[in-house]
Amino acid sequence: MRRVVVTGLGAFTPLGKNLHEYWEGLKNGISGAGLITRFDTEKFKTKFACEVKGYNSSDYFDRKEANKLDLYSQFALISADEAIIDSGIDLKTVDKDRVGVIWSSGIGGLYTFFDQIRNYVLGDGTPRFSPFFTPKMIANIASGSISIKYGFRG
Repeated sequence: MRRVVVTGLGAFTPLGKNLHEYWEGLKNGISGAGLITRFDTEKFKTKFACEVKGYNSSDYFDRKEANKLDLYSQFALISADEAIIDSGIDLKTVDKDRVGVIWSSGIGGLYTFFDQIRNYVLGDGTPRFSPFFTPKMIANIASGSISIKYGFRG
């Protein structure tokens, strides 16, 4: 039987932007819910959600890199960075053929999907989509981005 070892933890959630903040939020019974800020909710009945509060991609990525990543992948990379540090893995000596990435999600970059379809509908009818449309939204792009960043091939 093959073994899997979880060596580090990371979190980027509505309760906190790192593992410590997240854990403190859980222990103190803090809710991650709040008013929706990422889009206009005027025509919606629901006005609240569990957003990551105060997120600014430029705090973590340069503009070019952020434009290539949906929020889904950005959050995955940020939490993976913390997990790598938490693990203490020496990236110079670890056998990257024996390190794999498992990242689970029911759907990938939903924001990218919405944005691209909205631009099409509001446009002149010409089907113009970003070349990053599919790579930014597929569900396995988060694990792929983490693997590429660190060179993991397992």
